[in-house]
Amino acid sequence: MHIQQDNKNINIAAIVLAGGKGTRLFPLTLNRCKPAVAYGGRYRLIDVPISNSLNSNIRNIYVIAQYLPVELQKHLTNTYQFDSFFPGSLDLLIPQEKPNGERIWFEGTADAIRKNLDKILEMPVDYFLILSGDQLYNIDFQQMFKFAKEKNADLTIAALPVEAKDTNRLGILKTDKDDKIIDFYEKPESQEILDALELDDHFLKRWKVSNNKKYLGSMGIYIFKREALKKILTEDGREDFGKHLIPSLIHKAKTCAFVYDGYWEDIGTVNSFYNANIALTNPSFGLKIYDEANPIYTKAHHLPGAKINSTIINSSIICEGSVVSAKEITNSMVGLRSCINKGTIIHDSVLLGNDFYNPPSQNQTLPKNFEIGENCLIQKAIIDENVKIGNEVQLINKNNLSTYDGNGIYVRDGIIVVSSGTYIPDGFIF
Repeated sequence: MHIQQDNKNINIAAIVLAGGKGTRLFPLTLNRCKPAVAYGGRYRLIDVPISNSLNSNIRNIYVIAQYLPVELQKHLTNTYQFDSFFPGSLDLLIPQEKPNGERIWFEGTADAIRKNLDKILEMPVDYFLILSGDQLYNIDFQQMFKFAKEKNADLTIAALPVEAKDTNRLGILKTDKDDKIIDFYEKPESQEILDALELDDHFLKRWKVSNNKKYLGSMGIYIFKREALKKILTEDGREDFGKHLIPSLIHKAKTCAFVYDGYWEDIGTVNSFYNANIALTNPSFGLKIYDEANPIYTKAHHLPGAKINSTIINSSIICEGSVVSAKEITNSMVGLRSCINKGTIIHDSVLLGNDFYNPPSQNQTLPKNFEIGENCLIQKAIIDENVKIGNEVQLINKNNLSTYDGNGIYVRDGIIVVSSGTYIPDGFIF
C-alpha cells in the first residue's frame, strides 16, 4: 500500500462517523452497516473518507461504528495497517457495555463523539476533522485545514453550491464576504427561509457558480478546533451536529465555510448508490478512482485479471477475478469474482461481486457456486454479493414497479435489488 508521507506534524486527526443503520439503503444494509457496503466493484464506502484523509497526510483516524460493526471491523483490520515506516493509527470505537450488560448506544452524530470524547482527546492534536462514512468525494483536506487556520475558525464547514431541489436533504448555510457563516438551517422547507438563504450575486460571481445553484449546502465535513469541540459537546447535550449544535454554534463561536466545487455524493438511498456506481463508467464524471497520486485504498485481493470470452462490452468496468462469457455487458459495473455465463445480457446494472467463488463446503443451504447463469437478461438492477442466478432468468421489472419487497428481490426507485445470499431458480421472470 503506497501512502504519501510527510514527516511534518500537521496537528490534526480524523473522526469518521460510521454508525448509521442505513434504513433508506435497505436491503443493501440488511446484513451490514452502510459504510461496509461494497462500492465501485472492489471498495467499501468507508474506504473513501479514510483514503482522502491518508492522501491528505492525516494519519491518525478514529472510526465510530454502532450498527452491525463486525464486517466493518474485519475490513478495517485487513486493510489499514501502520508500522514504523508508515506511522499512524486507526481505532474503531463501538458502544461500550456496562457491567450489567447494557449497551451505551449513540443517539446522533454529536452524541457519538461525546460518548467517546475521553478517548478521542487522548490524541495530542489541536484540530479534529469530522467525516461521514458514506460519502464520495476527492478532497485535499490540507487545503481545507490551511483555510481553517488562516481564518482562525473554531469550526470550518465544507460546503458546495446546490440547486433548490437539493435543499431539503442538506444543511443550508449563508456566509458574509469574509466566509463567516451568518445563518444555518438543517433541511429547510419553508420558502421564506430559502429566500433568506439564497446566495447573492457577489458570491455567485466570486465562485463562478451557475445561476441555478443558488444555495450553499453543508457537506457534513467539519474541522473543529480541539477546545471548541470539547466545549460545545460538554455544554450542549443535544444529539446532532447539523440539527442541533451548529445552528447554535454560529452565534457563539467563529464558524466559516470552505467552498468546494468538485464531485460529492451522499449515499443516502438506493438510487444515489446506483447512480454513483454507474457514474464510474463515465470517464468525465463520478469519483476519481484512476488517480495514482491519490488512490482509493482497500483490501488487497490478490486476484488475477478478468477473463473475458467473446463478450461485447460497452462503457463498463469489469473487476479482478471475474470470469465473463456473457453475450453483452453495457453501462454496468461488474464486481470482484463475478461469474457470468454465455448468452446473458446485462444493461445498466451494478454487480457487487462475490467474497469467494464457492461458498464454504460445510454450508449445505447455499448453491455450489455464485454465478449468473446462461441466457439471462438483467436490466437496471443491483446484484448484491454472493448471489446465485439460474439459467434463462429475466430481471427486467416487467410491471414497472417503483417499490416492491419480496423474498430476496426488492425494488427501490424502479431499481431491482437482489439481496446478498439469494438464489434465483431457472426461468424466473420479474
